[in-house]
Amino acid sequence: MDHARDSVTRSIDALRRIFRAVRLSARHAERKLGLSGAQLFVLQQLGERRAGSVNDLAQRTHTHQSSVSVVVRRLVTRGLVTRTRAPDDARRLQIRLSAAGRALLRQSRPAAQSLLIEAIAGLPSTHRRSLASTLERLVAEMGLAGSPALMLSAESEGRGSPDGRSPRASTGRARRRSGAASPRHATL
Repeated sequence: MDHARDSVTRSIDALRRIFRAVRLSARHAERKLGLSGAQLFVLQQLGERRAGSVNDLAQRTHTHQSSVSVVVRRLVTRGLVTRTRAPDDARRLQIRLSAAGRALLRQSRPAAQSLLIEAIAGLPSTHRRSLASTLERLVAEMGLAGSPALMLSAESEGRGSPDGRSPRASTGRARRRSGAASPRHATL
């Protein structure tokens, strides 16, 4: 038995399962709620508690502030989230679910991103550190260290329609009809 091949297969299979869960979660959010996976994830984070700022929300989602800011802007445009000045600091915007956001959230399933974060956080600290180091090394070996680390399921956030709806459903159908490959399709 080739142990190196076996461990590579086990690793790739584990990644495939994670990628599939994120993809299916995002697809469900798009079809049922008209949201991207990243938008649903942010809504669910706000459903747990409001954010004192975009930076607070970025910290809770383990994402860069600029990525969260784009998602929040889309949610505000859709009327699912409100931004109001903090009473103690007029420079800071508090972010909360609107009534429409709460209603939509009641129809949702947990986002795969939340489950992934909970699973990683539940690992012993030595395993978390080892996982982080291993994944960082893998990213470097693939030549991806300089690429942006966007929110999971947020690849389309910068290119959506003016109403903030995810463009994936319509562009995916167009690609399938034309036979074109998706630029985000990985061969794992």
